[in-house]
Amino acid sequence: MGKIIIEKSGPVTTVWLNRPEKRNALDAELLQDVKHAFTAPVAADDRVIVIRGKGNVFCAGLDMSERRETIGSGAASGIEDMLHAIELNPLPVVAVVQGDAIAGGNELALHCDLVIASDQARFGMSLAQVGLAPNWFLAKKLMEVLGPVLTREMLLLGDPLPASRLHALGIIARCVPASELEAAAQKIIDRLAANAPLSLRAMKGLTVRQLQFRDAIPHDDIDAQVRAAMQSQDAQEGMKARLEKRTAVFRGR
Repeated sequence: MGKIIIEKSGPVTTVWLNRPEKRNALDAELLQDVKHAFTAPVAADDRVIVIRGKGNVFCAGLDMSERRETIGSGAASGIEDMLHAIELNPLPVVAVVQGDAIAGGNELALHCDLVIASDQARFGMSLAQVGLAPNWFLAKKLMEVLGPVLTREMLLLGDPLPASRLHALGIIARCVPASELEAAAQKIIDRLAANAPLSLRAMKGLTVRQLQFRDAIPHDDIDAQVRAAMQSQDAQEGMKARLEKRTAVFRGR
């Protein structure tokens, strides 16, 4: 069985992250598989795409055991291409989040159009705790969805925030008890599938287009700072410490 599972039921396509033994961490193969699933041709009768994670964790972000081998080179991870594919898909995309969505997993959820979460789920960006920083594209999405105050809290502290708080602030569509997650998700999915398909595609297009202008803001200097963090000794130490389940010792170099 592959690292993703694709199920089709009438007008609804469900994409499952299928690495439960790795907390659905995004390795290079999984990033490519998800990207391809969301760039595949869309049929006239398709209405909704759902993304979910197998096991107890929605997605723990980039696979650190793999990423640590390339972090010093500043090599691209492929996550930006995957997230672009999700965001630009012409259909409404629903994330059903049963457990933690951390770092790249948090970005994955927030790049979807609607998020339905269990009250046991948490959302966070732990990059500062391992010596990394999000690039322009990833930080832009946080600012769009969370606003500047919560973005600062999520990034600078790095601690995960409960789904209930995000729902109270209007950031995710639903937060329900774990026992009610399936029913709540199905209700939203069915409601979307019943709406006019051309209207849905037009609305998806206009909401994405109105936010894309921020990509054109000059940010070369910020990119340079992000690369410096990624290529630092602190980044190597942070990743190593996280894998070894110990507290990192950062030295600012």
